[in-house]
Amino acid sequence: MRDHETIIPNGMEPVYEKIHYAPAVRVGRTIYVSGQIGRDENMRMVEGSEAQIVQAFENVRKVLDAAGATMADIVDLTTFHTDMRELALFIQVKDRYIIKDFPAWTAIGVASLGGAPGVVIEIKAVAALGE
Repeated sequence: MRDHETIIPNGMEPVYEKIHYAPAVRVGRTIYVSGQIGRDENMRMVEGSEAQIVQAFENVRKVLDAAGATMADIVDLTTFHTDMRELALFIQVKDRYIIKDFPAWTAIGVASLGGAPGVVIEIKAVAALGE
């Protein structure tokens, strides 16, 4: 008996089929969202730091929606940043998506992300569904 479910929202099939990872996996009432970058539905990176951060959050929201969850269900957030000087900008965008019941959060500075040039952010999340 399989105790977990792979979550693949519409439009994210290429990451599962070509890159071989699940956008999310649900185990019981917990959803583990893979790192999301600022890639649009055509698998192209959007340009500009704020636009990438917004797109990454939209991708997280899309994955959670496909799993039957919302941004309010996030209990743990891990973010990877190629330029920690943009943390204030990230927080401004984050606060548009997570407005209360703030999750645990870890921000990590890294040299590069996403296997493509120009990626500025990756957002990984864990969500817990209530009863």
